[in-house]
Amino acid sequence: MLLIEEEINIPQGNEKSLLGYFEREIKKLLPAGQIPIRFAVTNSEDENYHIELGVLTDTDIGTEESIFEFVPRKYENTDKFCAVMIVPTGIGADIGGHAGDAAPAARMMAAACDTLITHPNVVNASDINELPENGLYVEGSVISQLLMGTVGLQKIRANRVLLIIDKHKEKQISDITINAVSAARAALGMECSVVELDPAIKMRARYSTSGSAVGRVEGTERICEVLDARKDEFDAVALASVIDVPYEFHTEYFQKGGEMVNPWGGVEAMLTHTITMLYGVPAAHSPMFESTKIANLDVGVVDPRMSAEAISATFLHCILKGLYKSPRIVKDRESINSPGILSAKDISCIVIPEGCLGLPTLAALEQGIPVIAVRENHNLMRNELERLGFKKGKYFVAQNYPEAVGIMTALKAGVALGSVRRPLSETKVVCERIQERSRAESEVEAGR
Repeated sequence: MLLIEEEINIPQGNEKSLLGYFEREIKKLLPAGQIPIRFAVTNSEDENYHIELGVLTDTDIGTEESIFEFVPRKYENTDKFCAVMIVPTGIGADIGGHAGDAAPAARMMAAACDTLITHPNVVNASDINELPENGLYVEGSVISQLLMGTVGLQKIRANRVLLIIDKHKEKQISDITINAVSAARAALGMECSVVELDPAIKMRARYSTSGSAVGRVEGTERICEVLDARKDEFDAVALASVIDVPYEFHTEYFQKGGEMVNPWGGVEAMLTHTITMLYGVPAAHSPMFESTKIANLDVGVVDPRMSAEAISATFLHCILKGLYKSPRIVKDRESINSPGILSAKDISCIVIPEGCLGLPTLAALEQGIPVIAVRENHNLMRNELERLGFKKGKYFVAQNYPEAVGIMTALKAGVALGSVRRPLSETKVVCERIQERSRAESEVEAGR
């Protein structure tokens, strides 16, 4: 079982449904047996869409699911205001591209809505997880499926978490990982069991041509064997394994003061997307140090956005805390519409960094869900989203996250943004000239 990243170009055109167009073109280009896992358009500024696609290959595990499957919502439920906050992993976002540094923005947004749905990259900060009280911790691919209308979310009291860790060559690394689990059991009161994987899977982090963090995973079938054997023992899956990166990355990442894209996140997302797709449960990953030598590197005082990583020994507690109460994924179509299940009809808006074009943005475009793009959150994606054909009042650009909260509040209150700005535009009057028909023509039409 192999997880790899493919880069492809698809010509731009005047497609009625961009989502359907991508699905058709990718099917033409991918060999039989390769399953798309992760999708992003990194650049659409020329005549092509440059696409980075995480692909599962060398597998005999069959799945009828497709990341492009779409079910349109029939209406919007306006009883509650539910927002989705996304900061894609591995794109070098100024806010949320480091270690939980988008969590303050998430807490601010959560105060403006009834429920905030977000994903690990936004709130995970190694040993810290500042998910808002009204927040839902949802794996990124599940947010895509939620917006696509193919899954629902059910709030739960607690999950049984199964942690799968590498059998590390240095016992000290394994010991501190197990101690982190014990700390979560003692402090959170969570149920968590540990399985040590031997031989370990191989994860390798690299960069794509766009500069995004991607990678390669070998041996995922060994994780599947563990999960198949223990399928009745867990509700969520945590993973901790070594990610191969060049040695110098461990110091350069901190020394460059946030300018270097976090190399670990992209390959982690590829793995968790796969586990969630195959098993329908919440999943999250944290890296293990390759050695005690690397763990003991003196990185000095670092950029505040990265400081949580500089003080952690395992990077594990954030995912354990998140998975502890991560909502159940509901796939049955009848159950998705049951009371108490959050689905696409309940989503009031999504908030993304400007230029990010992936399945959540495409799903929102198709579903008529308002998209708020935050300009200040600079990143590597190069897409002009206003060209996608959003209906009037469905796409907004906020200069920063405080302004995004203001737009959310206006949407919640049903207030047109133009009405709170000055000068107030004149009321437009359009004269429609309707040609009068003769009395004889009217009588003929009436059957006289």
